[in-house]
Amino acid sequence: MLPEKSFLLTSEFAKKLYFDHARKMPIFDYHCHLDPRQIYENRRFENLTQVWLNDHGAGDHYKWRLMRANGTSERYITGDGDDKIKFLEFVKAMEKAPGNPVLEWSQLELSRVFDIDLAINQRNAEEIWNAANQVIAGPSFSARELIKRFNVRCLCTTDDPASALGYHALLRSDEARNGFKVAPTFRPDALMSIDLAGFSDYLQTLSDASGVKIHDLESLEHAAAQRIDAFQRAGGRLADHGMNSFRFLSMDRSKIDSVLVRRMKGDEITEEEMWAYRTHMTLFLMQLYSSHAWTMQIHMNCFRNVSSTNYKAVGADAGFDCVGDQPDIVNQIRALLDAGERQGDLPRLILYSLNARDWLALAALAGSFEGGCAQRIHFGCAWWFNDTYSGMKRQITTYAEQSLLGNFTGMLTDSRSFLSYPRHEYFRRVLCDVLGGWVECDRLPRDEDYLGGIVEDISYNNANDSFHL
Repeated sequence: MLPEKSFLLTSEFAKKLYFDHARKMPIFDYHCHLDPRQIYENRRFENLTQVWLNDHGAGDHYKWRLMRANGTSERYITGDGDDKIKFLEFVKAMEKAPGNPVLEWSQLELSRVFDIDLAINQRNAEEIWNAANQVIAGPSFSARELIKRFNVRCLCTTDDPASALGYHALLRSDEARNGFKVAPTFRPDALMSIDLAGFSDYLQTLSDASGVKIHDLESLEHAAAQRIDAFQRAGGRLADHGMNSFRFLSMDRSKIDSVLVRRMKGDEITEEEMWAYRTHMTLFLMQLYSSHAWTMQIHMNCFRNVSSTNYKAVGADAGFDCVGDQPDIVNQIRALLDAGERQGDLPRLILYSLNARDWLALAALAGSFEGGCAQRIHFGCAWWFNDTYSGMKRQITTYAEQSLLGNFTGMLTDSRSFLSYPRHEYFRRVLCDVLGGWVECDRLPRDEDYLGGIVEDISYNNANDSFHL
């Protein structure tokens, strides 16, 4: 369905960059939400809906949002409806989706995984369903085999500090046989959520995982340090902070200790106390990341679970999120980075914002804290709602205009689906088209060795070299 030679590639030089350089590179997926248990157990699937749309409540919320926009009943999105009807409802939505990346990703997935080059529409739905399910029933269709098929050398899952990491240990012992690495990423969102009702219960879970009885700030810090050491032993070298919003607020350590102790007793705390706690813990963790030579990712400025009715009915991570609008978030991150630098513990960082209004400011901010190593601070790739044709082009251009594009660590899936790896192909095609366009208008030399090397570095080498995995 998608023309192999010309899809997203508008010049002959862009095609040369893609087919002779980008396409051959392995994948380093340094931020995803795949389940390590499913990878270890080599999860198999019953039909196309399970692997493409909804696997017992887990699935691709990008696709769910479009099905809702087309009027599909929730029963046939996240509910208990028949799997084939769910697939047919998705096909109906795709017929209305020209220009949406989900349609293009889905066509790539059909082509690259199932060797099906039919347009996704109701006329072809039955043939697609039957042909894909025949492939799924075959012996080589499973979680590990899909990862190998896309030449994924390393993928980084997203894991709570209290995670047991047992499946990561098992996968680590299987690396030679698998041919790929699975590493955990330290995601301390629950540790930061001192304002939520279940915070004290979470600290008990963290105590159990770390072996440290948490009763004050010092013991909490000790427990967090123990878990970072555990992630390090499990092969982890990255952290990821979901800063949907952020306010930098400095407060005396003894006062923060008092806030924590009060909260553990069930007392209410003020918004200022909440931000002071989060600021302190973020700076403390940055010290540990720096000492372990980790890279810290910050995903910022989004609204989560904005429909309280749907959140109550369906739950989190179901497609009820949107772009945030905190107007001063870059200034708050500036204060955080400045404090981290002053305490001598500014780790390598990747800064992402869901609001493209922040992009130029973040890219410029990153350049203000460079030094000591190559590209200490990255302006992160186009994320979530920006993960589109125009969003990728804008992010690549912004990175190039404000820093050194040749150092960029490239694409990630941010996905819960084993079929999402064609998104790397999509990104690489966009990258090659941008560079090819600059060659065609004489902004760059027509030097294939030079620009092909840049493409190969962005596609894989830079991430592989930067994250020490």
